[in-house]
Amino acid sequence: METNIIENKKDYKPLGVSGLGGWLILVQIGLYGTIIIQIMQFFQNSSMMFDTEVWTALTSSESEFYHPLWGATVVFEIVITLALLLFSVYILVNFYRRKSILPRLLIIFYVVVPVVGIIDYVLLLQIPLVRELETGRSLRNVIRPVMTSAIWIAYFMKSERVHNTFIK
Repeated sequence: METNIIENKKDYKPLGVSGLGGWLILVQIGLYGTIIIQIMQFFQNSSMMFDTEVWTALTSSESEFYHPLWGATVVFEIVITLALLLFSVYILVNFYRRKSILPRLLIIFYVVVPVVGIIDYVLLLQIPLVRELETGRSLRNVIRPVMTSAIWIAYFMKSERVHNTFIK
């Protein structure tokens, strides 16, 4: 019997790194940060929609700030913010449950965030008032998630820790 155990030990390959440590700590922090930011943005955007004076100033054709895209853009931002908030919570739950679907969920998340940012940026630039006030900061806020996403997507596709923690 001992011979079988020893023979099996020869065939045994160590798992390598696994668990929610390493670079995955940054992912956890990022997810919590995303949830906090999405909650703040939801209330900020919702307050514009539910504040009658602000909503009227943006969506009434008699207003000097009027543009037909304001209403659609604000609603788009609220819906997307709420969807990203719920998706982030769903990802976090699957993260701690160590579900095998997690790498795919995070890759989807890291693709969707910059795409939504680009769509929002293009929508906002269609509004002359926003275009006049654009300082380049918004463009940097679009480029940063693209670069961040490229790094994390590569990590989730190639990482031994991710494979050992979520795939096996």
